[in-house]
Amino acid sequence: MVIVHIIFIQRGAHTVDTLRREEDPILGQRRRNEYCGVSGFISESSSVSHFLYFSLRALQHRGQESAGIATYSNKRIILIRGMGLVHEVFKIEDLNKLKGNVGIGHVRYSTTGGSKIENAQPIYIYTPEHEISVAHNGEIVNVEELKSFLSHIGSAFTTRADSEIIARLISYEITKHGLIEGIKNAVRKLRGSFSLVLLIDDRLFAIRDPLGIRPLTLGKMDGGYGVASESIAFDSIGGKFIRDVSPGEIVEIMKDGFYTHHVFKKKHKAHCMFEYVYFSRADSIIDGKCVYEVRKNIGRILAKEHSVIADYVVPVPDSGRAHAIGYSEESGIPYGEGLMKNRYVERTFILPSQESRVKEITMKLNPVKSVVKGRRIVLVDDSIVRGNTMRKIVKMLKDAGAREVHVRIGSPPIIAPCYLGIDMKTRDQFIATNRSLEEIRKIIGADSLGYISIDGLVEAIGIPREDLCLGCLTGRYPVPIKGEKIRYQSDLEEF
Repeated sequence: MVIVHIIFIQRGAHTVDTLRREEDPILGQRRRNEYCGVSGFISESSSVSHFLYFSLRALQHRGQESAGIATYSNKRIILIRGMGLVHEVFKIEDLNKLKGNVGIGHVRYSTTGGSKIENAQPIYIYTPEHEISVAHNGEIVNVEELKSFLSHIGSAFTTRADSEIIARLISYEITKHGLIEGIKNAVRKLRGSFSLVLLIDDRLFAIRDPLGIRPLTLGKMDGGYGVASESIAFDSIGGKFIRDVSPGEIVEIMKDGFYTHHVFKKKHKAHCMFEYVYFSRADSIIDGKCVYEVRKNIGRILAKEHSVIADYVVPVPDSGRAHAIGYSEESGIPYGEGLMKNRYVERTFILPSQESRVKEITMKLNPVKSVVKGRRIVLVDDSIVRGNTMRKIVKMLKDAGAREVHVRIGSPPIIAPCYLGIDMKTRDQFIATNRSLEEIRKIIGADSLGYISIDGLVEAIGIPREDLCLGCLTGRYPVPIKGEKIRYQSDLEEF
């Protein structure tokens, strides 16, 4: 492993960018934007670097390519970023350098911009009046329009990440209109999904897009308050989850509480269904819903919609576990751990290439032959996107002696791209595109296949259909996207 240290000194800011892995040349051809985790804390007296470190470790499932922390101390932003997992990037000496009682953090899974150190977050820029650092989870669909505007007024860009566009737009607007009005004006120009944590000098802000597509939560810890992508970040530091940031809300987080500067109101929301099905950690609470209970509900409804005679219900660990428990409880079929997971292998969905995802399966999972051999297995997972992983797992179980493998899936067929923050960008990626259920079953080698219905998924989540983003399931999106249908329109010509 090659270790390279790159140090940039920028007006007042001390930035240490640490590359701890060799760059994979394939990744330079990736698409724009990222699916990530963010956090931010402010304390009355103590340094927040350790709060940020442990919160990012709790959010590690949201991004495994890079991590970064920015803090404010002695009238400057101190920024340390690196490629790798949180515990690889930050050593104790790094945390000691990150002085200050206010700061933000980020873990990144790139779906665009490439897996490069310059695209790691938080992003740092400055104006003559302010030092600014931004951490972003989501995807801005009008990013090219904004980049063109900013280029026209003289902005230069050092990354391919949407987050730099956001940072420079905020910088421009606060220079013209002042801090609070500038933030409001910048947010009004953004279209897409964004959960933002901003460090502007010693002030900490949290912003969620008007549709609430990506999660963002507020909490309290000893001596202060904070914000994070998921509630479990507060559990990890002995803190307490207070509430979600409301869709469209701009919150200033202070040492003694929160202040809402403005709320952008929309009639309907568009919470991402994939947060409940797969991406959020099962012990998180997202928009008032316990993710674990939602996944059990999915399993129960899946059992009602697609019953089968079998000997064991087996999850694909860990993502299918709660779904499988629900399926077992509803069907009465015993639950069995028929696949063991190597805990030291990354989440395969967010590995950077399909080749690496498939290769990791044999490292990640191993069948328990005493459960599988000679038995009829109901194999439960959260979703099928490309199908290669599921095909390999079904074959693994059959090679281990399973008599039958019946696949049950906790999301409806994914048939359309996600433009709002998940790495599913082209229709030719999806096994369900233009294929029947029987065709998919044959491809993955299962004895039967059943997906939960959209109505069943909506029931399981417990949020009205009109307040969910189901774009990847229906091809209709909650924000205007060129060449795609917006939800509730009957045909493309109406848009």
